[in-house]
Amino acid sequence: MSRFPFPTGRTRTIVLAILATVLVIASLVVWKAWRDTMGDPQVLRTTVTLADMPDGTDPVTVALLTDIHVSGPDMPPKRLERIVAQVNALEPDLIVIGGDLVSDGRLVTHVYEPNEIIAPLAGLKAPLGVILVPGNHDHWYDWPGLKAALSKTDIVVLENEAHEAGPLAIGGLDDEYTGHDDIPATLRAMEKLAGAHIILSHGPDPTPDLPEGSVVLAGHTHCGQIRLPLIGSLGVPSRYGKRYECGRIDEGTKTVIVSGGLGTSVMPVRFGTRAQVWLVEFRPEGE
Repeated sequence: MSRFPFPTGRTRTIVLAILATVLVIASLVVWKAWRDTMGDPQVLRTTVTLADMPDGTDPVTVALLTDIHVSGPDMPPKRLERIVAQVNALEPDLIVIGGDLVSDGRLVTHVYEPNEIIAPLAGLKAPLGVILVPGNHDHWYDWPGLKAALSKTDIVVLENEAHEAGPLAIGGLDDEYTGHDDIPATLRAMEKLAGAHIILSHGPDPTPDLPEGSVVLAGHTHCGQIRLPLIGSLGVPSRYGKRYECGRIDEGTKTVIVSGGLGTSVMPVRFGTRAQVWLVEFRPEGE
């Protein structure tokens, strides 16, 4: 005989109803986490006017990809291949990648080799090219190996350097989180080029140290990755807290666009956030 017999009558009905409710809620939570983690990226759009872009210049649409984090279980190369096809279908003029190509944390089920990580990215196509800066996970994993694999593609890698892409001068900051960034060197490199200035950085934290009027494309924060109802994100990897957590931030004369990224970090799960691709249209200020 059971020491704690299951309730009978009305009590039994109430207990069964509670258990059924808990089961339904748990199922919905699991479904949402799966959808948020593995769903196709959201495509978010915004327009930024540039004071140093000459009047009459045709608009330039830039696709911003960040925090790809190729690893098992949630971002195998095959999934990245599908995302690359989705990005190409958007037909951007230029594609920029804000680092963190890989993830190799404790909860990762499979760590891929540099060539496996880079191979899908070689399929990205845009008339003005593809530009990339490294992130903290790239430096922690094997940046020389990743860079060697990237050298076999047409992707332009910037480490505190600049590159002219049509009417834009892209300054690519190396990763600030690991202390590899050099803002003065990047700005000097940009000054040597024609074109309106855009900063590509893995994370948004260099923004306060940049000149007035700067436009920054960044990631790193994952938009919190896990955001609970009524509570919000459980944490943002930034020394400025939630100041640059997610999305477009217009701060004085500066504009920062922070993508939620594509993959995951630390835990292979998203909740309350989705993978993101930003399409940013740059126009002359007078138009």
